[in-house]
Amino acid sequence: MENFPVTRRSSSRKTPLEDLIRLIETLRGENGCPWDKEQTPETLAVYLVEEVYELIDAIESGNPQEVCEELGDVLFQIFFMAELYKEKKQFDIYDTARANAEKMIGRHPHVFGNVETGDTDEIRKRWHKIKMREKNNSSRASVLDSVPAKLPALMRAYRISERAARAGFDWDNISSVMEKVEEELLEFKSALFLKNNEISMEFGDILFTLVNVARFARVHPETSLTGSIKKFEKRFRYMEKSLSKERRKLENLTRDEIESLWEEAKRFYDCNY
Repeated sequence: MENFPVTRRSSSRKTPLEDLIRLIETLRGENGCPWDKEQTPETLAVYLVEEVYELIDAIESGNPQEVCEELGDVLFQIFFMAELYKEKKQFDIYDTARANAEKMIGRHPHVFGNVETGDTDEIRKRWHKIKMREKNNSSRASVLDSVPAKLPALMRAYRISERAARAGFDWDNISSVMEKVEEELLEFKSALFLKNNEISMEFGDILFTLVNVARFARVHPETSLTGSIKKFEKRFRYMEKSLSKERRKLENLTRDEIESLWEEAKRFYDCNY
């Protein structure tokens, strides 16, 4: 691997990133903020997760100004986290950047080496093999160990199924997965009919199998579900707004009236979004 020229700036002129480091040092300093001085990596991790989700919302809004602001908030949390470890004399943000740059170069031999590029599927497979050879993965007993346990269930299900598929445990095609969905639906219906303790597990099996359908269809279930939720929210809010103008409440409508209003909301959504 070639040496990547990641070095500390020797210029006396500070960059915005260096200003951010100084700001965090001040907040953590003797005359800094009591709240900031109390933070630990464990307490800060929660805020980092929240900021990432706010960034995702901003990206999906399509507003560049919001994305810029939320990216800044995520960046602040990352620099703050690095400062906590620097205080322990373990590493600093420069070490983090340098290590990551070297790692990314190693994972892109088709860019920084002599390996042929290939298509995106080939690149992903090669990425995974390189990742598994890296030092921090060498002691893992299972290919599933690389999937973070704290991921939200839907995202984790996708990653787990993806890892298993790469190891050779997979269906032949999407039709086979769809047959499995139908099988799981029958088992769920049976559990509902019998009212046994398997209802929750059988429902989970349906979701997990549908995640695999999404994988074969080359869509991410988290992104798809998020889109559907937002679509439902917009339609439902349209219904609420329409009823509010008429000083009516949803709970007082008949089933036919609800269905009619829902169809109206769908037409409005399709025309305006």
